[in-house]
Amino acid sequence: MQLLRSEEISEKLSRPEYSVRTAAPKPRKEVIYPERDGKPMSDNTKQFNWIVKIKEGLEVLFADNPDVFVAGDLLWYPVEGSNKIRIAPDAMAVFGRPKGDRGSYRQWEEGNIVPQVVFEVLSPCNTRKEMKNKLKFYERYGVSEYYEYDPDRIVLKGWLRFGCRLVPIENMHGWVSPILGIRFEIGDDLVIFRPDGQKFLSPAEMEKRNIISLREVRLAKQRAEMEKLRAHDAETKAEMERQRAHDAEAKAEQERLRAEMLEAKLKALEKLMQSQSDSEKDY
Repeated sequence: MQLLRSEEISEKLSRPEYSVRTAAPKPRKEVIYPERDGKPMSDNTKQFNWIVKIKEGLEVLFADNPDVFVAGDLLWYPVEGSNKIRIAPDAMAVFGRPKGDRGSYRQWEEGNIVPQVVFEVLSPCNTRKEMKNKLKFYERYGVSEYYEYDPDRIVLKGWLRFGCRLVPIENMHGWVSPILGIRFEIGDDLVIFRPDGQKFLSPAEMEKRNIISLREVRLAKQRAEMEKLRAHDAETKAEMERQRAHDAEAKAEQERLRAEMLEAKLKALEKLMQSQSDSEKDY
């Protein structure tokens, strides 16, 4: 066997036929995260009204807290690189994230903060399997509190996180959310109370309450103005009475002075007449 010198090996390896060709790296495909999943927000007016009531109630509750983000029917993507792992809660609250508009909630762009509280409002179209899968999703991806309300049957269910599990809450009547501080009361319908005792209201109910409040404010202002006018009238009458009393006192003083002057004149006249009478007697 003929051995090649190192110079010959280098010369051979430098030829094109001996060069090692590596495949160029494939460009990374950009992942598109759709902002809609093609599903309707609600299937009927009852479900829609409850979704809006809960979402808007949370908005009002945390209106003064800039670091609580509230959304309704917004797609949540918990895993970067996967646009198949997603869900759109009917309402959710995220503590530690600023308010603002979003096309979707991409967790890795939000400080990797998981929505702590989510709500689902059922419609007749929701199946047990679908709701079971939603529960598994929320359990797997770190939700702390999950509430599910069926407005047709007036049934409220809740789950609370313990470790890696979402554990069912035994009794939801009177339950107070550890994170939100809201209280749930179940009677003829579900009623949600804020920590200050005010009810969650629909936009129409809020508008009606605002109209009533404005009307009450106007009536209160009118009553205050009327009381002010009454007080002014009473003060005017009192001033007039004081003036009458002063005038009467002044008149009485004038009568007294007039009487004194008349009496003085009568005395002077009597004295003069007495003096003249004495003079006539002397003659």
